[in-house]
Amino acid sequence: MPDLDVDLSDSVLRLRLNRPEVLNALSGDLARGLAETLELANSRDDVRVVVLTGTGRAFSSGADLGSAGDGRAEDRLGPGAMDVATRLIRAVVASDKPVVAAVNGIAAGVSCSLALACDLIVARESARFLLPFARVGLMIDGGASATVAAAIGRPRAMRMGLLAEPLSAAEAFEAGLITHLSTDDEFEAEVEAVVEQLRAGPPLAQTATKRAINAATLAHLDAALEREHRSQELLLRTEDASEGIAAFTEGRSPTFRGD
Repeated sequence: MPDLDVDLSDSVLRLRLNRPEVLNALSGDLARGLAETLELANSRDDVRVVVLTGTGRAFSSGADLGSAGDGRAEDRLGPGAMDVATRLIRAVVASDKPVVAAVNGIAAGVSCSLALACDLIVARESARFLLPFARVGLMIDGGASATVAAAIGRPRAMRMGLLAEPLSAAEAFEAGLITHLSTDDEFEAEVEAVVEQLRAGPPLAQTATKRAINAATLAHLDAALEREHRSQELLLRTEDASEGIAAFTEGRSPTFRGD
């Protein structure tokens, strides 16, 4: 598909979000295509490592709200938006292959959740991590209520979720949210070094390690995804969410009324 560049070379599957004109915002079709590609890769013996990145100056700005049209929040995001978001996160976590997020710029919303669900996260120093859901009358999703809290603890997760404060790549690294921090100039080389180490490593041991660490730290991820799914679908039907998304697309501050 034109919005997703797929390249398999030397056992490394590289998936590049390719909508730079909208900061690689995830449309429904792009998110579904990405989930399907990840799921199919899990059964391929010729794939040892998966790399996920973005084209241009962003990893991804999150769900595509700018071209969603008018109407209520749930209509703007399209049918099944929460289903595909949940499917995408599960595809990353359940994959037997190590999945590397090469965060080349801002990672926001569900795309921030996607990056943080990956096994290793390499970020260039100019990248930022943002869970801005509260700004549009929604809650964090994509498993972030579990993955962020598991990585950096409840207080910092509350701060990111309730106040929608961005973290710089350096802050994310210091907090333990990401695994590798690189200068902008050395970013590509750092990603390749990590990928090569994984590619040359023992695949069975890597799979066992990934499963064990996820079982120990993300034992409640499925429950978190279901909880986020139910609550977010309710929030998408509220006037606050419709106002928040309308305000975002119109470039103004929202007025929330609690209904």
